[in-house]
Amino acid sequence: MATARVLLRRGLLPGHRPSAAAATATVRLLLAQTHSSLSESAEPKRLKTFSIYRWNPDRPDSPQMQEYEVDLNECGPMVLDALLKIKNEVDPSLSFRRSCREGICGSCAMNIDGDNGLACLTKIPAAESAAAAMITPLPHIFVVKDLVVDMTNFYSYNKDRAKLDGTHECILCACCSTSCPSCWWNPEAYLGPEALLHAHRYVLLL
Repeated sequence: MATARVLLRRGLLPGHRPSAAAATATVRLLLAQTHSSLSESAEPKRLKTFSIYRWNPDRPDSPQMQEYEVDLNECGPMVLDALLKIKNEVDPSLSFRRSCREGICGSCAMNIDGDNGLACLTKIPAAESAAAAMITPLPHIFVVKDLVVDMTNFYSYNKDRAKLDGTHECILCACCSTSCPSCWWNPEAYLGPEALLHAHRYVLLL
């Protein structure tokens, strides 16, 4: 019916004599629609299973692994993309941390297939792999909910963090070493201020 309306508007039904421009435009429209429908039907789904650790402190049941299927054709390449798709379209109760999505903040740290890493920098395993991608919280740390862990104890290790100010900002530009007379006269034996700065930093961490 839709095609008939198009043909009628373009003057291609019996009894109508369309202009050459109208006929050309109609043929192009029909070819584009046919190509689009063929492309959509020809692209098979690339389903990938994700087995994700679930635990809710408000419920007495034990932690469990819950599986979700994601079509990788409709998802970004990283594990965080899959988690966001699951949360936004499948299960909004899934909890995990994320922020910058650039591998800078470290919020999305979790255990992915047995290795600790950032979900925003870890690529999704190939869909052809039969094994489900297993995602669990960081190990040996208390779990708040699902993939969210309690970082209180970890942050307490850095309570003396202020002592390191001025020792970790080095960007290896060589400005200090090339300004040091000792480096000028004895460059092979004297390591220079950059090396001393890093050594001092590790002494403070002891």
